[in-house]
Amino acid sequence: MDFPQPLTRATLVRRYKRFFADVVLGDGTEITAHCPNPGAMLGLNTPGLPCWLSRSDDPKRKLAHTLELVEVEGGGIVGINTLHPNRLVAEALAADAIPELCGYASHRREVKYGAASRVDFLLEAPGRAPCWLEVKNCHLMREPGLAEFPDCVAARSTKHLRELAEMVRQGERAVLLFVVQRTDCERFSPAADCDPLFARTLAQVAEEGVEVLVYDCEVTAGGVKLARPMPWARG
Repeated sequence: MDFPQPLTRATLVRRYKRFFADVVLGDGTEITAHCPNPGAMLGLNTPGLPCWLSRSDDPKRKLAHTLELVEVEGGGIVGINTLHPNRLVAEALAADAIPELCGYASHRREVKYGAASRVDFLLEAPGRAPCWLEVKNCHLMREPGLAEFPDCVAARSTKHLRELAEMVRQGERAVLLFVVQRTDCERFSPAADCDPLFARTLAQVAEEGVEVLVYDCEVTAGGVKLARPMPWARG
């Protein structure tokens, strides 16, 4: 997934009210950008961090700029846009770039399932059980090299885990894919202290047959791309 235009480098002043970020551009101008991330953004909202912005020419938008990337201590680049993981996965599925999910003829998005939910992707092919695929964005790192999810209580994600387990009980395939939008992680674990129920439920549904995949990303100012599988620990 390439950014349609070159990103603008800036410095983070503050992130507030979930969806707003004040930044200073290279010429000293301070602007407010849209922050497309409703999570806590632990470690990624520190004033003074270098960041990159995209710009939209849509006159209907209240904020022309969107916060896309943050550079953390040590030089790691982190993608904070929670809309990107589904786009990255769609791109990878179309290119058969996820070996565990190859060979499906169709990849439908936002298909209804469970209790008033919509699965991110439903993969189908003649002669194969349907594969229900949920995608989660991951950008938390507190211990060097360790990616974690979630960064706050994630009741909706826990609900999705249970719905995936129900699909397995019905004889179908269910997969949870964590997309780690960081360049400085090499392994993954659920953040049990942030949401103990999610961590316990993840371990439980994995025992029941829900497949858990973790992939890292190549993240640059030019774009973001799903890259390599990453090992995970059940906590």
